[in-house]
Amino acid sequence: MGDILITDDERDIRELISDILEDEGYTTRLAGTSDQCMAEIAKEKPSLMILDIWLKDSRMDGIDILKSVKRDHPDIPIVIISGHGNIEIAVAAIKQGAYDFIEKPFNIDQLLVVIRRAMETSSLRRENQELKRGPVAPAVMLGDSGSFRALRAQLDKVTKSNGRVMLSGQPGSGKETAARYIHANSGRASGPFVTVSSASVEPDRMEEVLFGRESPGKGIEKGLLEQADGGIVYFDEIADMPSGTQSKILRVLTDQSFQRVGGTDKVQVDLRVISSTTRDLKALIDAGSFRQELFHRLNVVPITVPGLEDRREDIPLLAEHFIAEFNRAQGLPLRALAEDARALLQTMVWPGNVRQLRNVVERVLILGEPHGDITARELPTMEEAAGEEGRVVLSGSLATMPLREAREAFEREYLLTQINRFGGNISRTAAFVGMERSALHRKLKSLGVVTGAKGSGRVAFVGEEG
Repeated sequence: MGDILITDDERDIRELISDILEDEGYTTRLAGTSDQCMAEIAKEKPSLMILDIWLKDSRMDGIDILKSVKRDHPDIPIVIISGHGNIEIAVAAIKQGAYDFIEKPFNIDQLLVVIRRAMETSSLRRENQELKRGPVAPAVMLGDSGSFRALRAQLDKVTKSNGRVMLSGQPGSGKETAARYIHANSGRASGPFVTVSSASVEPDRMEEVLFGRESPGKGIEKGLLEQADGGIVYFDEIADMPSGTQSKILRVLTDQSFQRVGGTDKVQVDLRVISSTTRDLKALIDAGSFRQELFHRLNVVPITVPGLEDRREDIPLLAEHFIAEFNRAQGLPLRALAEDARALLQTMVWPGNVRQLRNVVERVLILGEPHGDITARELPTMEEAAGEEGRVVLSGSLATMPLREAREAFEREYLLTQINRFGGNISRTAAFVGMERSALHRKLKSLGVVTGAKGSGRVAFVGEEG
């Protein structure tokens, strides 16, 4: 449930609190002096601390420890306890960032309520930091197409520099993967990779999220830029950055320093910045919604990440990678791709690019057969494939045929559809498709299509049952 460090100079008190909490399922560690407390924190950061104000025979009292911990580990909730409690001590502790203050002798139920709430706060903060940093994704760059090899060559050139990179490309094309590849192969690989999702943060909270906050009640809360110190900060979809924040980011890029919201001290950071966009930033500059100075600062090395449309030969390789990934992570079936499935995947339209391909593979593995090769019939239909306007999305059978057979199959299906649409009326069908009536009869005969009795509206392909 959580690791709680209890620091109190009275052995009976700290052991009593420990017994109570361990009965509730918590793990505890005990310290009787400030030195023991700091040593335990250095050994492993606790999820929560219970700290006595007065510590006999110690270099530091509880307030000193509180200040030190909140400076270095602002996310650890600290509950202060004291047998000499008064309102002044409580106010001082809260101002320094304590979560709550409990006076000895304490009520066990009251203690447990405070601990549960503090542990929830600790858990939420950890989850929030993990979400802000983004998922820990390996920088896997897969492909052998010409456009992909050109991309990787560009990325390799910028990995060892400290220059700012602007990645552009369609949604889902792999811009964040490219950014992580730069990070993993750079001199900052041991440092953090922090993602700033410009579109998902409320504009009125963006500065607090980026720069952090200082407040009497909560102490110091580090923002994403401070968390990225020594590593890379990745601005995902920089076009959605609020205009007011853009000017402040510009100043950070200039002198690598900023002030936390509510603070007065300058915070120095050592950052490399990578940005991405799916939009035309120059058009946004002309429209007045993006600062030209910021664009020039961020666009030092522009790199375009190609979509699947430009690297279709990589699609089977990517699909096989996702199959193996889902097998390792979720235990989904480890299946191979049949030739017709490989061909269909390469002919489908992918407006969502690599992200959409990954989703399709996951769906097939969840809903499909548990064994055997993945075949074209298990892949999305034309309607489900989210085709682009003006594009023809081929079915699985057409995608795997030679051109002559595919053309005949398409013509047969097309004409059957139109004849049935006009109730079997050959004259109306011929007028719509732009053919002479006699020419349409010859075409239907050559394709093996026969019509039923006059007025029946029945049209069939030769060999069809019934």
